[in-house]
Amino acid sequence: MQLEGPHRRCGYVLFVGLSVSLILGCSQRRVKPPEMPLAPSAHDQIQQRLQQPYEDLFDLAPGLNLSATDLEGMRKHVRQSQDYCTTNVKERAKIYEKQTDERIAEIKHLGKQIEESQRHDLHCQIQELRSAKAQADLLADQLIPVAFDNSRAKIELLEKWPADYQQLQQEIKSEAYLSRRWGNATEIGFREVEKDQKDDVKRGQDAVRELQQQMAMPPELDNKAIQDYVNTVAQRIARNSDLLVPLKVVVLDSKEVNAFALPGGFLYVQRGLLEAADDESELAGVLAHEMSHVAARHGYKLMKKAMISSIFYQSAQIAAIILTGGAAGIGTYYALQYGFYGLGFALNLNLLGVSRDYETEADQLGIQYAWKTGYDPNGFIRFFDKIASKEGNVIGASWFRTHPVFYDRMVHAKREIAFLPKKEQAIVQTTEFEEMKKLLAVQVVKSNSEQNKKRPTLLTGGEERCEAPKKLYKDTDLIETICLQFEPDTPASKK
Repeated sequence: MQLEGPHRRCGYVLFVGLSVSLILGCSQRRVKPPEMPLAPSAHDQIQQRLQQPYEDLFDLAPGLNLSATDLEGMRKHVRQSQDYCTTNVKERAKIYEKQTDERIAEIKHLGKQIEESQRHDLHCQIQELRSAKAQADLLADQLIPVAFDNSRAKIELLEKWPADYQQLQQEIKSEAYLSRRWGNATEIGFREVEKDQKDDVKRGQDAVRELQQQMAMPPELDNKAIQDYVNTVAQRIARNSDLLVPLKVVVLDSKEVNAFALPGGFLYVQRGLLEAADDESELAGVLAHEMSHVAARHGYKLMKKAMISSIFYQSAQIAAIILTGGAAGIGTYYALQYGFYGLGFALNLNLLGVSRDYETEADQLGIQYAWKTGYDPNGFIRFFDKIASKEGNVIGASWFRTHPVFYDRMVHAKREIAFLPKKEQAIVQTTEFEEMKKLLAVQVVKSNSEQNKKRPTLLTGGEERCEAPKKLYKDTDLIETICLQFEPDTPASKK
């Protein structure tokens, strides 16, 4: 169906049955593409390094001898690339919003004369456009900054690590590292990281109850074997930590790559994190990091009354959208529930103890706990790097909402690992983890099938359902690939 009137002047949505493709015929505000301030050979060399894992860069950086001029030139290129991508995505979002307004205006203009089939088509188009705008907004506000922050952090590593490495060696030689805060790792379980952990249990219980009542918590994963496995690993780490409260572990059926801990020992692991982890040391590193927030009482320290009210108010708004299924909120609902945001992503995660300093503290303690339990403490760095470098997409977005990319964090983590006594045969992989992954693969298919059946319909009263909104990019696409799809006059849905 080709739309008449004003819709023909500024792009349109072409329907073939209910198959939708977004076609953009409007001219966008042009933004200058990024320059190449470096010689191609220097640019290519640094660009290649930026694609390598942090773990490799820590080993390589001291011997690279990259010039300050070349590194500054790459920073300029990264900054221009981010501006170019962000501007194009925001311009595309404006087009989606304009097209949405035009279709709403057409419904209003036709009034009682509109045919039901035409109303249905326009509603479906509105739903599609709102979903597209939600995806574009998320890209501009969250995913693009995360990807380019990661590049900047790696440039900083190439620049600063050689000198930091020399300082690290001097601290080890002089044993000055032993005086660092929480440097007595051999006393884990017999030292006091923070007093009165037990006072947080009631706060955590209240927070869990409120989040569940406000429908801001994804459902539990319906697989006892997977739940038991994750709980077993977590409890093993808890016994080798400074945690003084019982640990309650729940796996949530959400494809977000994330985990979070509420005050008092309530640890939630989202299904997507299990999918993303490649070995047990990576999972152990994340679990140890999250329970460190509990041991250090980070959630309590940030848990102010006004903040909690804000969180639950936001959750209530989301619940209202879900329960009413109104046309005004349906695109947002799809975005929240089916992979564009993920329900948990909507929370104000200040509740979980998120701050730069607290994250660094949790990195240190988590690495110590994983080490004490017998795991390779590099697992956390490997997981962090993999999500930052290879999962630059919406599913991994919430990980960086709670775990922002900073060079300092990577350095502090690397330093802590270097300070800990080396253990022979540190655990990286286990047969139990591999068995869990097999069960998980089956569970993912089941969960996705059940969620698809529960997708809401835009219209009620027996009318034919609209198709689910299309994604503008694949979950596995890197940000660089996604940015190309949003260049001027390039259809975002073109694959």
